[in-house]
Amino acid sequence: MTDDEDREVLALLDDEYARRILIAASEEPMSVDRLTERCDASPPTIYRRIERLADQGFLDEYQELDPDGHHYKTYSTRLERVAIEIAEGSMEMDVYRRDEDPADRFTRLFEDL
Repeated sequence: MTDDEDREVLALLDDEYARRILIAASEEPMSVDRLTERCDASPPTIYRRIERLADQGFLDEYQELDPDGHHYKTYSTRLERVAIEIAEGSMEMDVYRRDEDPADRFTRLFEDL
């Protein structure tokens, strides 16, 4: 990772709402409405953090269908852990993500068409 990428990851993990989203969505996939309730934040705050977390590959996104025909997205945490090693005058950071389920990847590719 570059220094800029390291700084972005550290800044994102320093954000209280981003951490709340990661923790809540690690239990089960959640919609923005549920994350808004669980994280005690406004929908715009949740949407902004979701965008940043998704850009880093820390969240998986799923398209859900309501019986009434409406669509909405749910999010689950893909970030598994972040390891930081400081030694000999330098810092190394490794980010570990859960492997995406092949069926979910196929569904996502199909939805993006």
